[in-house]
This record gives sequence, structure tokens and C-alpha cells, in this order.
Amino acid sequence: EVATIPHGDSLNYTFRRLEVNEVQEVICRNVETLIRKKVLSPYRLLGLSYLVAIDGTGVLTFRERHCPHCLTKTLQSGQTIYYHPVLEAKLVTANGFAFSLMTEFIENSDLSADKQDCELKAFYRLSKRLKARFPRLPICLLLDGLYAGGPTFQVCNHYDWKYLVVLREDDLPQLHRSFATVIPHLPDQQKQVALAEVNSQKRAERVVQAYRWAEGLRYSDRQKRVHSLNLIECQEIRTDTQGRVTNLRYKWITNFSLTARNVDRLANQGGRLRWKIENEGFNVQKNSDLNLEHPY
Repeated sequence: EVATIPHGDSLNYTFRRLEVNEVQEVICRNVETLIRKKVLSPYRLLGLSYLVAIDGTGVLTFRERHCPHCLTKTLQSGQTIYYHPVLEAKLVTANGFAFSLMTEFIENSDLSADKQDCELKAFYRLSKRLKARFPRLPICLLLDGLYAGGPTFQVCNHYDWKYLVVLREDDLPQLHRSFATVIPHLPDQQKQVALAEVNSQKRAERVVQAYRWAEGLRYSDRQKRVHSLNLIECQEIRTDTQGRVTNLRYKWITNFSLTARNVDRLANQGGRLRWKIENEGFNVQKNSDLNLEHPY
């Protein structure tokens, strides 16, 4: 029911005159308004921290060079593709929202550099901008296994941020060994939770979660810095309506203090919500009418 809209050329002319940081500020102010009006307060983790998931995603791919800042990748066929990914920080909520908060472009800005730009380098730039724009916002970062390393822990501690980082089986073997060593001596740091979850067919599945956790695990990074880390392990048994059983295991690294009262909340209302950036975030932006991957 819109009578008229601007011509595409008019839009293009206007956008070319805008500074990128001005467009970014519009996004930041939108979320800031929701925070100030306490719309998002009920979805803070443990009533304290806003959940900010950070992840990279591909946007544009070309068979020929699009611009001097393209990243390049050579396929097994020998073909070189040129692409533009971005790193996004989204404020996510348990009821299914993913609000874009800040964007960092991953691109080769220094054309004389030996190595290409990457997601981790972009993370350090994004973190600095995020802290400068929201200096007092209590944040808990939700991160995948790519970020399980000393520099990430250093950034979060420096900015006084909480974090829940996925720990994959092939990441930080030193930390896995420390956990396996100490956990038999911590019989009181175990908890079992029974849940009922509704699957995609609107049927309830029985879910039993067994938690184990340890605090103060020492980890030395490549710069020989020693970090004291807390680790949550969740072994999950799912039984569907046909009686089929699925066994899953998850681990998260965190700097939250862990207790029997909060460990399952940190996992289910925190660490597990990292997927919101993929599903309610990137999937909606790319596969709905927003059509994020179209170069327009």
C-alpha cells in the first residue's frame, strides 16, 4: 500500500554519498533504544548480561575480481573465486530474535600484506568498536570454536565481558586433558536436568542433560600467557516420540563462576543460543525477501 517509491538510481546516488559509519550508527541506535526502554531486559542471561553472538558469514562471491579488496580462494579444480564475507555481532534473545548490532567487513585493506584478512582479525577490530560504542553495556559473548584461544580470552577480560565459547573435541587438547584429570575428584560438581522440548513436528521430546563442570583450569596460549578458565560439559540424551535415542555432548569455556544453580541456565539460556545468529539471523537475511547475498 505504498503509493510511490524512489527510483533505484536515486537510491544509489543517495547511498554513495553516505558514510558507512553513519549507516552503522542507525543500527546501533535502534538497538540502543530497545535497551534503554528495557524491552530486552527480560532476556538478559542470569538477569545481568545481554547475549551478543558474533560470527562470520559469506555475502558475495564472484568468478572474476570484483574489487581490489576481495578475498581469494583457489578450489580443488584450480579455479579462483573472489568473495566478500562479513563479521556480525547480533544481540540475540531466547524467544527467537537476532538484532544486528555491529558489522565488520572482512577485506584485504592492505594490498601489500602477506596474509589475507580473516575472521579472527576482524573480531579484534569489531571488539574494539563494540566496546567504544557500548562502553557500559553488560555483554556476554557467544562464540564458536574458532575463537577458543588466548587472544579472545584476553580481549574479553580486558573489556570486562563475559563469554561462552564452544569447545570442540579437537580444540585446546591441553584444556581437555586438564578437565579429564580433575573431574573425577569433583563429585559434587555434577547435576542432572530433565526437560521436555517440542520438536519441529510440534511433538514433545524427552531430554535428559547430565552436567559436569570445573573451575580454575590453567591454559597457556601461544604467547605463554596463562589463563584461568571454567569449563561446562553437557551430555544430553534425547528420546523422541518413537523411542529413538540420540546422544549428544557439548562443552563451553566461560569466565562465569559455576554453581549447581546456574550451570544449566548458562548452557540452555546462554551457550545454546549461539545458533540464533545462524537461524534467526543469517538465514533470514539471506533466504527471505531481504536477499542479503544478492549484489543489487
